[in-house]
Amino acid sequence: MAPSSMPGSIADAARSALEIGTGTARAAIALTRSGVVRPIRPERLYGMGRALARYGYSVTAAFCVGAARHPYRLAVVDDDGVLTYAELDARTDRIAQALLASGAAPGGAVGILCRNHRAPVEVMVAAGKAGADVVLLNTGLSPEQLRGVTEQQKLHTVVTDPDFAELVPDGPRIVRTDGDGPGTLEEMASSGGPRELPFKPERSRMIVLTSGTTGTPKGAKRPHPSSLAPAASILSAIPLQAGEPVLISAPLFHTWGNAALMLASLHGSTVVLQRRFEPQAFLDVVERRRCTTIFAVPVMLQRVLEHVGDGNDRDGWAGPHRPRIVAVSGSALPAGQALGFMDRFGDCLYNLYGSTEVSWVSIAGPADLRDAPGTAGRAPAGTTLIILGDDDRPVGPDVEGRVFVGNDLPFDGYTGGESSLEERDGLLGTGDVGHLDDRGRLHLTGRADDMIVSGGENVHPGPVEDLIANAEGVREVAVLGVPDEKFGQRLAAYVVRADGASLDEDAVRDLVRGDLAKFAVPRDVHFLDELPRNQTGKVLRAELPGQDQ
Repeated sequence: MAPSSMPGSIADAARSALEIGTGTARAAIALTRSGVVRPIRPERLYGMGRALARYGYSVTAAFCVGAARHPYRLAVVDDDGVLTYAELDARTDRIAQALLASGAAPGGAVGILCRNHRAPVEVMVAAGKAGADVVLLNTGLSPEQLRGVTEQQKLHTVVTDPDFAELVPDGPRIVRTDGDGPGTLEEMASSGGPRELPFKPERSRMIVLTSGTTGTPKGAKRPHPSSLAPAASILSAIPLQAGEPVLISAPLFHTWGNAALMLASLHGSTVVLQRRFEPQAFLDVVERRRCTTIFAVPVMLQRVLEHVGDGNDRDGWAGPHRPRIVAVSGSALPAGQALGFMDRFGDCLYNLYGSTEVSWVSIAGPADLRDAPGTAGRAPAGTTLIILGDDDRPVGPDVEGRVFVGNDLPFDGYTGGESSLEERDGLLGTGDVGHLDDRGRLHLTGRADDMIVSGGENVHPGPVEDLIANAEGVREVAVLGVPDEKFGQRLAAYVVRADGASLDEDAVRDLVRGDLAKFAVPRDVHFLDELPRNQTGKVLRAELPGQDQ
């Protein structure tokens, strides 16, 4: 009897078993191909199995497996030096003991308010060993937002870089990442505590904050994978290899940077981190550490392109070393930027479209970015991607609708119990509008709630923004709706000119008028020195002129 004809509970169980089996097989194939699965000495298998039994499929388990498998390999390289897997394992044991001694676990929550360096990695691993929840705090939060998150997430301890210590409100215990005296992370890593670590602690939850720019950001609970199938999905489209150095420039407090850390540690990689992103320092560390994979956000690629300039040669890297993979996510990747980067640095670019809530949706590799610039790519293995029309039925190729997705890492809800995402037949809505082409590639029009009604016409800012962004003389642009007394709403364009460009307001309007309908022409054109952005490159709309009307 086929699963679809079985009684409900039996059919559901059979379907779940089939999905788990399929995901496990897919993971085994992907991890074998990437070099994670290979012959291992018997005495090391015990330590690896013990780590998985204690901590499940988590970043804590990944680093503990690394300590058992390759203890003397470099685990983290940052501005302060290097740590081997064995050293990181020993330090995080003591930090976990100190967390237990302070009462942060079990059941407590530890906030991490740090830039990219070893401290946030150590705290994440240690929290998993102690059974404490981790809340990844965005370093761009205002004091009011940080106060709201502290109360909402009931933070017991906040581990903070010195730059942000004064922003932490009264209440949580503060642990600084600088120095080695009382109240510092180094003190915890040196002294530990009297309690032994539990063999199997309470499962530590990872809370990632949504990227809201006003109000208190919501805490999205990242579910614990029940297998390695989620990693297999990403690996089906982005060909990581075990043991290769990985530079994570994307913020570790963001879903993309956090996913990069998980993938890198799973592969036994050396994780390379820099506190601050600077284009030349970025290029230099890629060369010096022979990084083969880079995780970044699109605005970083733009800054690197601007730094290297046009040049006479095709190659923009700092030396002879060439990364195989430059993977970006976190904000939109303009078509012109994707092509410009590959023309200068080679066809190594991968673009992942997703969100804090739904994880990944689609991935575009170099071939698709060349063939269909601006595409968000295809659904990777184990991922369902459909476009639904207004009647909630799937639409055909090139027909626009709402984007829905299902994958191996389903959303676990918000910590505050806020209303969840739109759901249809087990698939989650991303809140975006787009279409699939005849080759299954996703093309996004924009956010569903960005659409405006101007003079009775529905207008999406996305196509207008893309058109202006690809024009000569434009460095970057944002297009969105503003109130209009006569038409209800109108489009406004915020343009940053390229150096030496003489583009004026009429030229911007003529660009749009020549390709799109009259009602899509922005009535307002503002020229800015730069667009206000958060750490992942998303434009801070509330800080644009005219948004307080």
